[in-house]
Amino acid sequence: MNDKKLQKLGKQLEAMKKDIYADVEQTLTEMNIQSGNIPDPNDRASVESDRSFELRLRGREQKLMEKIDEALSRIEDGTYGVCDECGEDITVQRLEARPVAKFCIDCKTKQEQREKEQGR
Repeated sequence: MNDKKLQKLGKQLEAMKKDIYADVEQTLTEMNIQSGNIPDPNDRASVESDRSFELRLRGREQKLMEKIDEALSRIEDGTYGVCDECGEDITVQRLEARPVAKFCIDCKTKQEQREKEQGR
């Protein structure tokens, strides 16, 4: 992979990271606004349900943030774009679609098939 593509993917990863931070800030702001006393039980339940959903989303984003940080580390150490399982290059198209990818499409397909067979 050439340096220009690598820089582009690095910028894409940094942009993803920035978006996640913005989402977290917005969630915290909204939660602080909504944290007042809500006397109606139905309204309170609705707010709690929304809050729970937001926290689940943030949990998923936290896992994505870890993957982004790993990908950025792989860019720095020169292993980005190399499949963790077979050692072959991951296609640029796959990395553009999923910049945090650690496996080539063949290895990822095999992994998903194994997980499906094991009932995960």
